[in-house]
Amino acid sequence: MMPKSFPAQPQKILVMRYRFIGDTLLMIPFLRNLRRAYPEAAIDVMVGPDSGELLTHCPYINHLITFNTRGNNSRSFWSYVGEIRSKGYDAAFVLKRSFSSAALAFLAGIPNRVGFNTEGRGVLLTHRVLYRQDAHEAQCFLDTLREVNAPVTDDYLESWWTEAEESRVRELFLDNPFNDSNENVGGQHVLLHLVSSNATKQWPETHCLNLIKQLLSWKKKPVNLHCLGTEGDKRFYEKLITQLPEELQPRMHNRCGQTSLLESLAYIKRMDWSVGVDCGTLHMAAAVDVPVIALFGPSSVEKWRPLGDNHTVVQAPSRLGAAPDKMMAAISVDDVITACTPYLQQAPMATALKT
Repeated sequence: MMPKSFPAQPQKILVMRYRFIGDTLLMIPFLRNLRRAYPEAAIDVMVGPDSGELLTHCPYINHLITFNTRGNNSRSFWSYVGEIRSKGYDAAFVLKRSFSSAALAFLAGIPNRVGFNTEGRGVLLTHRVLYRQDAHEAQCFLDTLREVNAPVTDDYLESWWTEAEESRVRELFLDNPFNDSNENVGGQHVLLHLVSSNATKQWPETHCLNLIKQLLSWKKKPVNLHCLGTEGDKRFYEKLITQLPEELQPRMHNRCGQTSLLESLAYIKRMDWSVGVDCGTLHMAAAVDVPVIALFGPSSVEKWRPLGDNHTVVQAPSRLGAAPDKMMAAISVDDVITACTPYLQQAPMATALKT
C-alpha cells in the first residue's frame, strides 16, 4: 500500500520525542531541518519534564508541551489525548519509538503521522519509516523528514542559553580554589562524567579512581576535573574524592546538584575537553563543541557516539559474546589515558576563568 501524500506546507506540526537528555539533544538537527522545510508552520515539541529544558530557547520551535504521566505534576495519558486533539495539528512526527506514543497521535486525530515502524505500531501511522539499527540516532530522526521528501542539509548539534545561566556559572567559578591559586591557574579544565543511569554503561569504581589520580597528577600542566550531574551523582564523586591524596582533592570540583541543564551547558562550554561514559552529559559536551573522549561498552558506537568530528571513542576490546555488565570493565585505564594524552598535551583554552 502506498503511503498517503504529506501536505506541502502543514500549518501545525507536533514533534514527539520525550524522555532522555541525549535523545533530546540529538533531535536538534531534525528540528532545524524541519523548520527550514516548513518555515511558516507552528511547530510544537512534546518533551519530558526534565530534558525539555534543553529546548527552552530553541529558535526552531513555537511551544514545548511537557509529557509527564509519572511522579510529581503528572497527568493521565487521556488528558494528553484531549489536549493534543484540541490543538488541531495536521501533522505529527513521532520520533519516540514506543507503541503508546503512536497511539497518542492516532487517538488525538492527527491526520498525518510519520514515525518508525517499530513495536507493531505501523497500523497507527500514515507514513512508516524503517528504523535503522546501524545508523546514528540523529540520522534516524532525519529519516522521518526524508520519508516525506523534506530536504535534509545538515546534522550538526546546537545549544542555547541566556545571560542568566552565564551569570550563575560565573558565580560558581568565582567560588572555586583555582581562581586564586598560582598552582592551578593556566591549567586545563576537564569535564569528568563517569556516572550512567544504566549499570551496564558504568565503568568500575577502581578504574574511575585510577583515571582521576593519573589526570590530576599530570606533570606538564595542572588539570582541574569538573563533575556535573544529579544529587545522586554527587555522592559517587564524593566517595572518590575522599580516596584521593589530600594534595589532589582541591582540583576535583564536584558541582553535581548545583546547576540546571541550561547552566550545565554554559558550564561545560568553559571546559577544554571531556572524558566519560556513554550518557546524556556526553551529548551535552558535544552540543557545545567541547571535545569528548567517550567510553563505550555494550551500547552501539555507530548509533550513540558523540555527534561531530572532534571526538574520540574508546570501545571495549570485544563485544561479541561478552556479557553486557562485563564489557566496561574490559576498558583499561591505560587505554583511556592513551586517548587523553593528545588532549593533555594541548595548550589550555583559558575559557574557564573568564568572568
